[in-house]
Amino acid sequence: MEQGAGALRSVATRRRIIRTLSHQHPNADTELRYRNAFELLAATMLSAQSTDVGVNQVTPMLFEQYPDARALAAATTERLEPLILSTGFYRQKAKALIAMAQMLVADHDGQVPASMDALTALPGVGRKTANVVLGHALGVPGLPVDRHVLRVTNRIGLASGDDPVEVETQLCAALSKSTWTLASDVLILHGRRVCRPKPLCDECSIRTDCDHDRRVIATGQTTTKTRDTRRVRTPRR
Repeated sequence: MEQGAGALRSVATRRRIIRTLSHQHPNADTELRYRNAFELLAATMLSAQSTDVGVNQVTPMLFEQYPDARALAAATTERLEPLILSTGFYRQKAKALIAMAQMLVADHDGQVPASMDALTALPGVGRKTANVVLGHALGVPGLPVDRHVLRVTNRIGLASGDDPVEVETQLCAALSKSTWTLASDVLILHGRRVCRPKPLCDECSIRTDCDHDRRVIATGQTTTKTRDTRRVRTPRR
């Protein structure tokens, strides 16, 4: 993980940077398609080691056959695995989805709980997944940290470190709760579209705030100036 060399930005600067990124990426939101908290929970679990595009291709059929926790809790891996095969690690995911649904039925009357502790107690649900569901489907402030958030925040000086929980803590301390989910969304999109491993610095609205860009200039290195239209990849979550 590339870590910023300078001190962390002030709270005011970090908040300004998030506002600027929100203008560069208007209407930022999760790219997973869902209609309720249960669907987003299942879709986010499927997105591990997959892409949002790939998950969106399988969830319509999945939710047609298993529209809620009770239906999914009664599923078998033999029937579920073919529906999610293309997302990868389908055997483990099928077992986790069924176990998650069974616990929702047993402990939460089939509903998705609106708390971090309850969500992360579910099989196959980690902190990032819980934050996605809390922030996007349940109206509870949450700040999911993925590899894009780690890369962008360390480069810019919004946070320091490669531990997602520590970076989440640093960001949450600097930002108002009402902006936590938006901050994650814009950082993820910025990491996917602009601040890639080989960044497109000329397309960045916060270039003047970026530690990485200053280090590149100081060392005489070059940055990627334009998009390489010959190679189009869908980033992983």
